[in-house]
Amino acid sequence: MKGENRDAREEPPLPEKRQRKQVKNDDFRQLDSDDDEAPLSEMAKERKLPNKVKDTKGPTDKVEMQENSERTRKSGMRSQAKRKSNDENIDDTNLKKKKTPLKGDDALMCHQCQRNDKGRVVWCKLCRRKRFCIPCIERWYSNMSEDEIAAKCPVCRVNCNCKSCLRMKGLPEPPKKEIPESDKYRYYCYILNLLLPWLKEFQREQKAEKEIEAKVQGISESELEIQVAACCDDERVYCDRCRTSIIDFHRSCPKCSYDLCLQCCAELRAGRLPGGKEVEIQQYEHRDKKYIFGEVSAGNQTHKKRSSKSQAPLNPPCKIENNKKDENGCFIWKANKGGSIPCAPEELGGCGGSNLELKCMHPEKSISELELKAEEIVQQKDISRDIVSMDPCACFSSSGVVHCENENLRRAADREGSSDNYIYCPTAKDAMQDGGLTHFQAHWARGEPVIVRNVLEQTSRLSWEPMVMWRALRERTNGKVESEQFSVKAIDCLDLCEVEINIHMFFTGYEKGRCHSNKWPEMLKLKDWPPANSFDERLPRHGAEFIAALPFPEYTDPRYGPLNLAVKLPEGIIKPDLGPKTYIAYGLREELGRGDSVTKLHCDMSDAINVLMHTAEVEPYKWQMEQIKKLRKKQLQQDLDELQFHASLVSDSEASDIVENSCRMVVLSGRMQEEAAASGSSMGLISQEKITDIVDQQMEPNQHHLLAEINELEEANEAHYQSSSLVTCKPGEASEGEEKVEYGGALWDIFRREDVPKLSEFLMKHSGEFRHIYCNPIKQVFHPIHDQTFYLTAEHKRKLKEEYGIEPWTFEQKLGEAVFIPAGCPHQVRNLKSCTKVALDFVSPDNVRECIRLTEEFRLLPSEHRAKEDKLEVKKIALHAFREVVDYLMENPEGSS
Repeated sequence: MKGENRDAREEPPLPEKRQRKQVKNDDFRQLDSDDDEAPLSEMAKERKLPNKVKDTKGPTDKVEMQENSERTRKSGMRSQAKRKSNDENIDDTNLKKKKTPLKGDDALMCHQCQRNDKGRVVWCKLCRRKRFCIPCIERWYSNMSEDEIAAKCPVCRVNCNCKSCLRMKGLPEPPKKEIPESDKYRYYCYILNLLLPWLKEFQREQKAEKEIEAKVQGISESELEIQVAACCDDERVYCDRCRTSIIDFHRSCPKCSYDLCLQCCAELRAGRLPGGKEVEIQQYEHRDKKYIFGEVSAGNQTHKKRSSKSQAPLNPPCKIENNKKDENGCFIWKANKGGSIPCAPEELGGCGGSNLELKCMHPEKSISELELKAEEIVQQKDISRDIVSMDPCACFSSSGVVHCENENLRRAADREGSSDNYIYCPTAKDAMQDGGLTHFQAHWARGEPVIVRNVLEQTSRLSWEPMVMWRALRERTNGKVESEQFSVKAIDCLDLCEVEINIHMFFTGYEKGRCHSNKWPEMLKLKDWPPANSFDERLPRHGAEFIAALPFPEYTDPRYGPLNLAVKLPEGIIKPDLGPKTYIAYGLREELGRGDSVTKLHCDMSDAINVLMHTAEVEPYKWQMEQIKKLRKKQLQQDLDELQFHASLVSDSEASDIVENSCRMVVLSGRMQEEAAASGSSMGLISQEKITDIVDQQMEPNQHHLLAEINELEEANEAHYQSSSLVTCKPGEASEGEEKVEYGGALWDIFRREDVPKLSEFLMKHSGEFRHIYCNPIKQVFHPIHDQTFYLTAEHKRKLKEEYGIEPWTFEQKLGEAVFIPAGCPHQVRNLKSCTKVALDFVSPDNVRECIRLTEEFRLLPSEHRAKEDKLEVKKIALHAFREVVDYLMENPEGSS
């Protein structure tokens, strides 16, 4: 799902919740009122006022009449006589006359707000039933003119966002694309060709375990009978050691039901700790805002505390956890000499008693019979013509040169001697044309991302404004979700803490921005909102709109996609949660360095598609940018102080590398260097000679000279930084003599699979330069990508290319663009605007082997790691999909004709 997909959504465990200021009861009462109801007019208030005042009709009680003065009595009698005289002169017909509502063509009741006192309304000429007042048109349908509404109202366009329409139940689901039988046959041949090699490997692994079991029992393999484990279809079975799903052969304890997968059995026989070693995960320390904004250095705090008592530094150097380290010295669980496996000791969750028995989930011979059927199909049918060619597609010339003038290509990298610097970027209409899917597969099969433009043009244009989505959910219910109506739990990107905030305030900040007390931008994000499991049930209209926007439904449609293996799981079997999921987060075009609205570098276990549905640009004020610049100076100096202090705790050779890297990173940090380089101006640019001079001074005993040098260089950048378009020009506008630039909503960096080893090495080397929870420097690294703790800034990416020669595909995702992310491609995202994105995961046959490889990587992580559990169960998906494909091809022998 997902630039930001399911795994992207599952970030590290959040620290304790940080409370926001409670909202007053009056605010809740105001939020609970109807959005569409405008304030009452003065006349309406006057009409309601008498209902609150006791009506007096003159003195009637005898006691009161005696106490009143004679003057008051006479005045009351005169008033009564006057009213009686006036009543006699009133016409009886006027007394009975009442105000009746207008009907027919004169009716003024607006369908959106259900009011008739807002003046002129626009009638729909198509249905002749619905009408919308001018204030509602301006507020809720600003992208439509009065003439467009008159020609076809929002109700007729099926994009009405009034409360009744948004909460309407029983809506028909989006139409499914008709797949001809000839195309379906071709798709299934494609799946068979890609999954057959995996099935053979899977069968060999099970056969090897069967041979070991036969030797243990002292019988021939043909005599061996494997017991079928008692397991229901709606039950998930995991290895109790590595948390990987079990789909067939495994070993189980007859006493305590401890289950062990075949991979863990093989590692145990090899003398290794199965499923990775146990490591204690270090917790990040909570500090106040002064530390986060650079006013206090952890190194200085440690110096003060160490002078009074001996203790470890608050932020020790990053510890690299090596899961491949031999742990036999402190390991008591070993396989028997004959190959049998005893149950795990009590310390690891077992009973340490009897040996584990070999069991299976499916009938013993079902997998081997499935393989024989598949080989028979391959021998009898020519499926070679149904395989996607790996030859260059239409984007390349006959000599392999890229057609740069092709408007469906977007340059996203500058790798020397490489032909994959461009991303295939068709429109939604191009994707629907003949040959569109084949062209997509040519890039997808090579592990390249794909961008599809203008996908919202294929929908009814239902509004995705956060306030509209909120109104769709604003109904009182008896249950867990009742509290969602007024407050939500968001993540503050500055310290990665969970905060509780009024939902109306959150969406106001989405459109207008929020900031901390020191004017630093506050970046909040909602993950997986609404929090209920089913997006379609909570937001049915928006769910249908998203499905209608999906390009290449053969791969992406979660209901029927013939090339989406995840939909082939039989009914009754628990299916993984693949989405769709919504991500609503703030954003700012300026890269802050701390507290940016980002999804950190990670690698999804499955393929994903991410669609940008709505954006809102928040422009910081000039005075705010001045304050941001001052705070960034403090943060940069804090980075240098801490890195130099930590360097003093390690060896001289290690210290040299740390200080060299940190000095260059501090001097060239942020967007200041990028802005100067892009303008071509010499003002604010730091010469390479000057950088070299600073780096040469890295081991100088007195660091004050170095800090003064850095401050001097940053002051030289001030003039250019203040003249940046981010300060003087509104986003999207052009300065004098410049063309208007259309900015995207999110900045993506997607790395190639083959670059993962070098990328991991770079992150290990520079891990001390990154910060995570509470803005602490990263303390532990189990896996530099799967930990999801790193975000590479512009300077980090520059340094990565300089040192290792690799760079990602970098591009801006614009409104209405869908980004396809192949499984196994590390990626990160930073919001340049406030964005509403919807992500969906799917499993394509092209990348199923990569999904299985990632599962093997995740199973070696520590048991408490956030990515440890196999939630996708890709092997189960692949096995059921393979069985369905084989059955279909056996029943349709003429499908190839």
